[in-house]
Amino acid sequence: MDIKDGFVGTVGNTPLIRLNSFSEETGCEILGKAEFLNPGGSVKDRAALYMIRDAEEKGLLKPGGTVVEGTAGNTGIGLAHICNAKGYKCLIIIPDTQSQEKIDLLRTLGAEVRTVPAVPYKDPNNYVKLSGRVAQEMENAVWANQFDNLANRLAHYETTGPEIWQQTDGKIDAWVASTGTGGTYAGAALFLKEKNPNIKCVVADPMGSGLYSYIKTGEITLEGNSITEGIGNSRVTANMQGVPTDDAIQINDHEAIRVVYQLLHQDGLFMGGSVGINVGAAIALAKQMGPGHTIVTVLCDGGARYQSRLYNREWLASKGLSID
Repeated sequence: MDIKDGFVGTVGNTPLIRLNSFSEETGCEILGKAEFLNPGGSVKDRAALYMIRDAEEKGLLKPGGTVVEGTAGNTGIGLAHICNAKGYKCLIIIPDTQSQEKIDLLRTLGAEVRTVPAVPYKDPNNYVKLSGRVAQEMENAVWANQFDNLANRLAHYETTGPEIWQQTDGKIDAWVASTGTGGTYAGAALFLKEKNPNIKCVVADPMGSGLYSYIKTGEITLEGNSITEGIGNSRVTANMQGVPTDDAIQINDHEAIRVVYQLLHQDGLFMGGSVGINVGAAIALAKQMGPGHTIVTVLCDGGARYQSRLYNREWLASKGLSID
């Protein structure tokens, strides 16, 4: 009998999907890790599980306790699911710029949700910093601290990286992924480089993020902006420190939108905005490397969390974007 142990037992072991239309266009095998098939619907289920387990093992989270986090949505959704499964309360602080679908879903899952103005990380009222202070002021509460909590990247070092290695039989030439906290990219990159130092590890970055310039020049400079949610950063998080980065590729919103709509209409995959950045960078990398290579990226979450924006022609037009 192959029976999973509740919600927690269902996290991970997602399939690797060949993205047919883009593989045929580029002559490379472009493969997407189907993280939208996690039980909470995103790659963040892995980090949420590891961060809660880590807090339990350290004695920081006790029965009836509260998990507090500042999140752009998906980590909060993963935390809310796991808190329900384990009997904890969940308090989420989220920027008011995030999609209404994610905010509504968090409340449906039973999390207490506080929306706050979106301000830069240097501001003391930034949602991440605010969540840390709120957790300190509460009794029997723990701050998940996904950006700087190394349990986040450990989740991907112990699960995502090994799964990719096994699923490709070790025949992988490049790993490319965007970073918000850095956990997914970092954990998988650290594992894959140990297995084969020749695997190219590349950060995909949206406009408005400083990581592309940091990897290219050693300095963080921000240029432009992006409609994508939950990725990009103006600082190097603890999860990204000491992590192999062979290169970075910047993808603009026009390309990201072209990619997500092609995935929908030609591959049948209804994906979120960050997938457009990830797959867009995988395509660019395939063109750099030439035909015959195997490139793996992440299909972080599904499109239902972004229907009112990414899949709304009027909203896109208000941002100067269109679907060709």
